[in-house]
Amino acid sequence: MPSQWIEACQADDVDEEDVIRWDYGGRTFAVYRSADNKFYATDGLCTHEQVHLADGLVMGNIIECPKHNGRFNYLSGEAKGAPACINLVTYPVKVEAGKVLVDVGA
Repeated sequence: MPSQWIEACQADDVDEEDVIRWDYGGRTFAVYRSADNKFYATDGLCTHEQVHLADGLVMGNIIECPKHNGRFNYLSGEAKGAPACINLVTYPVKVEAGKVLVDVGA
């Protein structure tokens, strides 16, 4: 699938070690900012019960779902704790002129 870079937010919209929700094309994404000021993006819904991950808690490179505490590594999308057992899809991210762009075609 060809690249499709879409502006998700301004870099300043995401606090360090936090996550925000971003909706595009009928899909929900989560955009993360790590402690070392890098940005990442995953599907925005928990694979267990479709709860918005942006309402969860970020601890290091782990996002914890707010409903049943399933955990995912947002760098790789890997499910790290029950009840989540299906990995998240991750998306390439770049920052240009203070804008966070996500490749939703990846």
